[in-house]
Amino acid sequence: MKKFLGSYLKQRVVGVASFMLFFIILLISFALYRLPVKAVIYPVLLCVLAGSIIFTIHFRRAYHKHLHLLELQRMTDGILSAFPEPAGADDKDYQDIIHMLLESRRQLMTAQDARYAEMMDYYTTWAHQIKTPIAAMRLHLQGEDSPLSRKLETDLFHIEQYVEMVMMYLRLGSNSTDYVIKKYDLDSIIKRVIHKYAGEFIDRRISLVYEPVQMTVITDDKWLSFVMEQVVSNALKYTPAGSISIYTEPNKTLCIRDTGIGIAAEDLPRVFEKGYTGYNGRKDKAASGLGLYLCRRICRNLGHRIEIESAPGKGTTVRIDLERDPLETE
Repeated sequence: MKKFLGSYLKQRVVGVASFMLFFIILLISFALYRLPVKAVIYPVLLCVLAGSIIFTIHFRRAYHKHLHLLELQRMTDGILSAFPEPAGADDKDYQDIIHMLLESRRQLMTAQDARYAEMMDYYTTWAHQIKTPIAAMRLHLQGEDSPLSRKLETDLFHIEQYVEMVMMYLRLGSNSTDYVIKKYDLDSIIKRVIHKYAGEFIDRRISLVYEPVQMTVITDDKWLSFVMEQVVSNALKYTPAGSISIYTEPNKTLCIRDTGIGIAAEDLPRVFEKGYTGYNGRKDKAASGLGLYLCRRICRNLGHRIEIESAPGKGTTVRIDLERDPLETE
């Protein structure tokens, strides 16, 4: 109220100054004609009373209009129908301008939605089409067991990862999601991820340390699997030799720890930024800087928290806090 009163008086400083000027002129006129004091006080009090009434009425109207407009700021649809009646030509002009801006915004949003839908259709079709030659190449490689065939199978696996990353990136930007939040057995998700990367563990001669955690979590298994796959993929990528451990800590915290090259201290605060690759990523020209960015966005949507602890030469530990409030499961 006080803030609005100050703004209200500042906008009407000319009117207030004019009233004071007329009041001073009236007093000077009475003084020049040497009128009795009672004759001066009576009209002065009438002027002050009338001015106070007019000011109070106008201020209350302006304040109520201000409160109404504050409510409109929190509205999205139907804003025009909720506008107060214009008090004059200026209000009508402002409402016409807002109407024009809202119409332009609607047209822009419609065009953006159409472009996004077209892009989603294209990349969805592209992702399904590219799986056909990938599957064909896998069939050609079946029955062969040579260093070259194993290398080609690994490259095909990475291509499938990149295709999946593109699809997840597009789905995260969509207004609709396919989350299925319910109780899942964490071990079944972990084992599925381990099985997917089993060949790379063997080829890279990286030890896996894992014991069943026997834990139930409330999450979406497909999206959590993607997060775990990205973390395990990074661990394999930046661990030339050693081991990767998967275990849990209290409060349903899933940990994936590697004995790799670690992350530089100056890069650690920014590893979740979109497109940021850091020192290790600059050495690895194939790094996109999207994996961990997608992991954080997905974890935030699922109600989880992901953190990274690392030091150069001492490996990296990724913690995913799977604790959340109980939900109504499907």
